Amino acid sequence: MKVVVACGGTGGHAFPGLAVAEELRRRGHDVTVWSSGRSIESSVMKSWDGAVFSTGARQLRARNMLAILASVLRCRRAMKKARPDVLLAMGSYSSLPPAIAARSCGVPIVLHEANTVPGKAVDFLSRFASRVAISFEMTAKCLPKARTVLTGLPVRESISQGKRFDFIPADAFTVFVTGGSQGAHAVNELLSEALVMMKRELDRRDRHRLLYVIHQTGAKDESAVKEAYAAAQIPSRVKAFEDSMADAFASADIVVARAGASTCFELAACGKPALLIPLPSALRDHQHYNAEAFAAKGAADEGMQNQLLPRQICRYLMQKLDHPEQLASMREKMKALASPDAAAKVADVLEGLVTVK
Repeated sequence: MKVVVACGGTGGHAFPGLAVAEELRRRGHDVTVWSSGRSIESSVMKSWDGAVFSTGARQLRARNMLAILASVLRCRRAMKKARPDVLLAMGSYSSLPPAIAARSCGVPIVLHEANTVPGKAVDFLSRFASRVAISFEMTAKCLPKARTVLTGLPVRESISQGKRFDFIPADAFTVFVTGGSQGAHAVNELLSEALVMMKRELDRRDRHRLLYVIHQTGAKDESAVKEAYAAAQIPSRVKAFEDSMADAFASADIVVARAGASTCFELAACGKPALLIPLPSALRDHQHYNAEAFAAKGAADEGMQNQLLPRQICRYLMQKLDHPEQLASMREKMKALASPDAAAKVADVLEGLVTVK
């Protein structure tokens, strides 16, 4: 079977696509990954050593219309030349030109929607798709006319195989902060202030526990966050881009993160309790609904960015430190939400569709 996997735009769409691509390749299929070719994807695509095609896809904005049209034509030429049996498109703007090209060439389309609430691309393309694989049960209600299949969200196998950083003291309470691969300025500000407060609170105790912080900041805030922790004498690992995410997760007692679907399901795969702070500007408020779904199961807590203060976050983290039984309960509930066979389920959908074609 010859498969094109269109993924990219963000790591949240690329990593799940690459997980399925790896599963398909293990099964002996011929797989080509189509990405937009933007520099934002470069760090993610390093993990894929197979064939790659750059589509030139761009975000759906008026000023990009000519570039999007050129991308559709480029994809159509490549689709006619490659003649794949099926296209798997993982959502976001990077899916649109490949899916339109596949439709015009008579290639079956399988979509995957990562979030609770479908994005514009999946919402539009679902009318042409043979199947739509979904990560959350509630997504089916948003796509009443589509043929949905609940698969969960594929995550990198390696994400749950990390080891605790050996330079972190064994008794340290470790907080991992990440706003995603590009960072999140508001999260960086809130958490750096909250963790400085937490360090002061701990220092006031007669027998205080060591605090250690792992913080993925994005390029813009790396220096400022490093300086804040250094001034407060907080032992930390601060990086613009954390290249050892599996080890960072393995090291954490609790994670503070955005609520993109990939982040949520990676937390589940690792069994890590979390405070989720949804991106307020996320399309259709999908990060709030992702966080809400995990919070409803007791696996995470949700904090709204425009309502949070550093002092509140400090108190929240102190509460978790002082009540390890709460974290233990959240860990078990988080593990129960994992979907370790999601990539295999998506691959099954693709194989089944080609078999009956």
